[in-house]
Amino acid sequence: MSVTVTAAEVNKLRQQTGAPMMDCRQALVESNGDFEAAIDYLRKKGQKVAAKRSDRDANEGVVIAKTSADGKFGIIMNLTSETDFVSKNQEFVNFAVALADIAIASNVKTVEDLKAAQFEGVVISDKLLEMVGKIGEKIDVTKIVRIDSEGVVAYNHAGYRVAVLVGMNEPKSEAIDAAGRDVAMQIAAMNPVAIDADSVDADVVAREKAIVIDTMKQDPKMADKTDDMLDKIAAGKLNAFFKENTLMAQPFVKDAGKSVAEYLKSVSADLKVIAFNRVAIG
Repeated sequence: MSVTVTAAEVNKLRQQTGAPMMDCRQALVESNGDFEAAIDYLRKKGQKVAAKRSDRDANEGVVIAKTSADGKFGIIMNLTSETDFVSKNQEFVNFAVALADIAIASNVKTVEDLKAAQFEGVVISDKLLEMVGKIGEKIDVTKIVRIDSEGVVAYNHAGYRVAVLVGMNEPKSEAIDAAGRDVAMQIAAMNPVAIDADSVDADVVAREKAIVIDTMKQDPKMADKTDDMLDKIAAGKLNAFFKENTLMAQPFVKDAGKSVAEYLKSVSADLKVIAFNRVAIG
């Protein structure tokens, strides 16, 4: 016996789930008018979409940086999509911002922590499946990056395609927040590889040094140099790499006459960046 589904019931289901009207009607019919069963039906539909698209790359999306009210920790959350058409949709962006807010409120440390948290009475892992069914392409939370420090500052570049967290060694204040935002904008623009020369990954240093030595060996003017001499010269040339690619040594973007380290010292004598993260789409 077929069940009669009213327009009001279809609209109610659509309002709660965001699924298309025809899908909502079909869900209610298949569930004999049971509203909760209809929601489950739509989630299962979302699961099928997710499974069907499981081999698709999700190279688009948004990255959202947020900090706790006291500035003691911050997160960057990456919500991915398959197309920029979806990632630019305001509903998708609002959903991502809401998830980032939940990540902060729930003090999450991992993607799994966030997916287990609640969103409008539903666990986020299920909410993601609802969104898959509604949007029609794969979306997922694929990254949570976190910094804990005395003062954490977040920066989101326009369009949520680049997000930055900066961990400072001094607690939240108006001056620290302003300095942290300036440094975060520097990181967004200049993409340093590390805080300073001492914190550059050894493999990166070895690779850069090898490039310098190989370049010198191809220079006829260096033909009479021994390997030890080339090694010492290369070590000196690496200083230029560190100045260009490490945060504290970079010229400050708002005042090229100062390094970032000198700028921070002008704000507070002992102010330092102790950690940073930069996440970008693409």
